[in-house]
Amino acid sequence: MAKPTTVDEYLEALPQDQRRALEKLRAQIKAAAPNAEEHIGYGLAGFKVAGRPLIDMGAAKNHCAIYGARAEEALADKLKGFKQSKGTIQFTPDRPIPAQVVKLIVKARLAALEQRVQTKKKR
Repeated sequence: MAKPTTVDEYLEALPQDQRRALEKLRAQIKAAAPNAEEHIGYGLAGFKVAGRPLIDMGAAKNHCAIYGARAEEALADKLKGFKQSKGTIQFTPDRPIPAQVVKLIVKARLAALEQRVQTKKKR
């Protein structure tokens, strides 16, 4: 099978439960970052803002995940029970990350990207 070139193609190739979970996540990310553009990178569905990576999402055999998300300390309580590693938060279709938490994660990533842009402008 050919590698997907669009987010729609990526999602179409997934089992139904994972597809539905990531379609919901996709809508939540779009709502929190309406100017984000979709892309495929590193074999994952993702979003960019002003050409810079914002956040990625994907599915593995036994879970789905958000990649590029740093769980801020303020969100630690809200993410208890979700497997996390540096920049990754795993979830299952039957236990997705709450929409409000996704929104907070995306807003934090947008703020971090803006801060990087401002820092580079100062140099």
